[in-house]
Amino acid sequence: MEYLLHILILIGIYVILSVSLNLIAGHTGLLSIAHAAFYGVGGYVAALMALKFNSPFLVNIVCAIVLSGLLGALVGIPSLRIRDDYFVIATFAFQVIAFSVLNNWVSFTGGPMGLPGIPQPTIFGLQVSSQLGFLVLVGVFCALTLWVIHRIVRSPFGRVLKAIREDEVFAQAAGKNVAAYKVLVFVIGAGMAAVAGVMYAHYISFIDPTSFTVMESIFILSIVIIGGAGSLWGPVVGAVVLVVLPELLRFVGLPSSVAANVRQIIYGGLLVAFMMWRPRGFLGEYAFQGKEARE
Repeated sequence: MEYLLHILILIGIYVILSVSLNLIAGHTGLLSIAHAAFYGVGGYVAALMALKFNSPFLVNIVCAIVLSGLLGALVGIPSLRIRDDYFVIATFAFQVIAFSVLNNWVSFTGGPMGLPGIPQPTIFGLQVSSQLGFLVLVGVFCALTLWVIHRIVRSPFGRVLKAIREDEVFAQAAGKNVAAYKVLVFVIGAGMAAVAGVMYAHYISFIDPTSFTVMESIFILSIVIIGGAGSLWGPVVGAVVLVVLPELLRFVGLPSSVAANVRQIIYGGLLVAFMMWRPRGFLGEYAFQGKEARE
């Protein structure tokens, strides 16, 4: 039972991550490989505030969202001048910088040793100490994230994001401030990713930079692509599939060292297969294709 609850909690965390990236990459068409950086910033902000200041859990979440959102604005600004492959490289660079800071600022982040002993969250005097309690907590924030994304996508703001994805020049010609929309969508997506980071930090009670690498960003992007970009429920399906799939290897009896490599092979194979034969993923309405393919 505890194992099942653990898997469900991880699914909930990755649902928050994937739907927030889907808002940026799927609904707006800005392919980003920096989402694990926002995820990590959220986790480290919550962990440091809890350990050093013993601040309330909800205050930690708010601070994590604000700081990660500000960093999201810094990543969104390059999208005003560069596009397509160049923008992907810019987000990759930001991801590498963020990981390097977390890994080398030993006096503040703990460096490779990480931050152990993160306390369990307390909300309105109730301490979340059991796995079932964490599942409820993650489920509430997961449902809240899905509701916010749904409201954004169905609003006039969401329709402008879709217009930017389909034809940025046309959106500008229609009088929309494309630059502001791009930066704002990064702020929102980064803030939501920070929520997942806070959940992860308090659930595991330990974080280190290896949880927020480039590979983690690619994994989150894989969830969006395989589940279906531009769809509300596509990333949810993708999160369930890609979180549960490697767990099935436990029942095959493979050694842990071999299973880790097999997991990466499966992820890569699925990503290639979907990009070749089903670029819209399971439930997506948008395919990540080159400019020539779209034209």
